[in-house]
Amino acid sequence: MNILLLGSGGREHALALKMSQSTLCGHLFIAPGNAGTAQCGTNVNMGVSDFEKIKAFCLENAIDLVLPGSEEALVNGIYDYFKSEPALQHIPVMGPSKEGAQLEGSKAYAKLFMQRHHIPTAAYQEFNADNYEAGVAYLQQHSLPIVLKADGLAAGKGVVIATSHEEALAEFEQMIKSAKFGDASKTVVVEQFLTGIELSVFALTDGHSYQILPEAKDYKRIGEGDQGLNTGGMGAVSPVPFADAAFMKKVEDQVIRPTIEGLSKEGIVYYGFVFFGLINVGGEPFVIEYNCRMGDPETEVVMPRLKNDLLELFNAVTAGKLSEQTIYADARAASTVMLVSKGYPEAYEKNKVISGIPAPTHDQVVFHAGTRQDGANVLSNGGRVLSVTSLAADLSLALAHSVQTAEQISFEGKVYRRDIGYEFI
Repeated sequence: MNILLLGSGGREHALALKMSQSTLCGHLFIAPGNAGTAQCGTNVNMGVSDFEKIKAFCLENAIDLVLPGSEEALVNGIYDYFKSEPALQHIPVMGPSKEGAQLEGSKAYAKLFMQRHHIPTAAYQEFNADNYEAGVAYLQQHSLPIVLKADGLAAGKGVVIATSHEEALAEFEQMIKSAKFGDASKTVVVEQFLTGIELSVFALTDGHSYQILPEAKDYKRIGEGDQGLNTGGMGAVSPVPFADAAFMKKVEDQVIRPTIEGLSKEGIVYYGFVFFGLINVGGEPFVIEYNCRMGDPETEVVMPRLKNDLLELFNAVTAGKLSEQTIYADARAASTVMLVSKGYPEAYEKNKVISGIPAPTHDQVVFHAGTRQDGANVLSNGGRVLSVTSLAADLSLALAHSVQTAEQISFEGKVYRRDIGYEFI
């Protein structure tokens, strides 16, 4: 099979490595890719939503499968584009239709979907410029803390947890009246705050049947002890110790199955990954959000633990035989530690020379998240730069190995957390 993977982060490097290990893998192309994906296949200088260029490339290179790594191409309708183009209709896109991608693209759409299918989630109201004053009144009487979410995509930064009514009102005004997150915050979802511990659960689906992949937990705050600003993710662990068989049965019965059945009942075309952002509230799972692709940095611990051939699973999706598959997970624990640029998630510098990246082994791999190749040098090219994933008999050992390697890798302004998975160690 010739495959085109769209994206350039740590998630894409982890997916690229996993697919490159398949006996079914012919030529693997990654657009635009990074210095790490170049070790798994061929990087292509092409935007993930440049559908005309993608079309030409697929036809010129006899592409058999397209995998969009990030949400951008999916929310922009790459699945629908391929189905509408006679020359491309034979090429499977491992992702949902534009409507299916609205589960991630619109918080309000996702909330209404969950209401229709009785999927547990926090109580909410949505507001925009037309009912702004009603939103102000609603916030003034809301219990604290208050969760405000930009309805659309905001690069993982569109969620604010306000601890006072004054803060909530100021954020509400900035989102709607000052377009703090651009068009994404034209509508704001105000949510009940849920107290619990979060985790990420992933399913692969054809829109009718599904298979559940290894779960993970990521860590968003920049500082140790979960302090400081929210980021795209500073690390992750898998498995999640509290996600035992009893809890995961609740997740499947109350969240995953109703979601997939809801997609099927409503005729929403959905192929590929569903990310369930969950919170465990007193032993009960509630949905915080859906994503229409794998998470990052969770992919960097999920893919190393997945023992199945990923391309065989994708073929089962397109052939309607996913229900015949069985998922196998590595019994070892995985921990990934993200190395980021100084200043991230705010202003940061790029183009720092990186040294000390070790070659992958059976129990460790360094995934590239924001890097580029410049001759013989690998340079930083993003806020999140590298993700050090280790597998070991338990989480404490896995984390220790990741931290040890993180210390050996060098680039100016390197920042990382040493406490990933701290609640479980």
